[in-house]
Amino acid sequence: MKTKIKIPSKESRKLEQIQEHYALEKQLALRLLNSSKKERQKLYTQVYDELYKTIRHHPRWTRKSNAETTAWIVERRLELLRFFLKDDITYLEIGPGDCSLAIAVSQKVAKVYAVDVATEVAKDINFPKNVEFIVSDGCSIPVPPESVDLAYSHQLMEHLHPDDALEQLQNIYNALTPGGQYICITPNRLSGPHDISKYFDELATGFHLKEYTVSELYQLFDNVRFKKLFWIKNQKDSIVKVPLQWWSLPLIRLAEMALQILPFSWRNKIANTPLLFRGMTIVGIK
Repeated sequence: MKTKIKIPSKESRKLEQIQEHYALEKQLALRLLNSSKKERQKLYTQVYDELYKTIRHHPRWTRKSNAETTAWIVERRLELLRFFLKDDITYLEIGPGDCSLAIAVSQKVAKVYAVDVATEVAKDINFPKNVEFIVSDGCSIPVPPESVDLAYSHQLMEHLHPDDALEQLQNIYNALTPGGQYICITPNRLSGPHDISKYFDELATGFHLKEYTVSELYQLFDNVRFKKLFWIKNQKDSIVKVPLQWWSLPLIRLAEMALQILPFSWRNKIANTPLLFRGMTIVGIK
């Protein structure tokens, strides 16, 4: 469903550039959505590399060229990760982008695996000796089984084809050591869309092939049989863990159902409240 959404003043690109980005990403997303499992083994890398090669004003490029912005983003993400990092662990980041966070984490852990489908943004990076960059087909996690103590993804799950999400999550689970943890950060569908289509549509039509709710993401993690699941909210110096259990899940589902029946503009505004559903951080413990 189309809607008119005003381009915010903080967006540095011209309307024509945003429209160019939107048109290409939507086209490439449709290729992914309509592809077969076999086709997607190479297609994830192809479409992301095509987008980054073509859209040189893509925010990922502008962030990469702006050291101050990159440092700010890394610092914000470390605010959460520092509660989990230890100097003797192996860390896995799925979808590391320009690998700035993975490189920063490498100074705090023993080993880092950086696994991505795109190769363009990570070109010409001088990786520290304890960082290994690995290209994936979008589902596989090509690291030794039970070798990872902490896995992390930020804005990744929503980029997967819905048919691939469970398989990739199972592969992440298999890569974890017993007791290992997976931190999954993904935008909530109720406060979205969150890809380039946010300026034009009420549902994501770009590379966010499926945006989830808390209860939908819980179901995926539960299907893979993580022993414990938490919904995390963190500030600079504190972290709150809400166990996803028999008593909390009905309350979350009730709130999500109430939001879903609201008109788009109301739902979007309420869900974007920081304490509610703007983003999701789910932690699964193997």
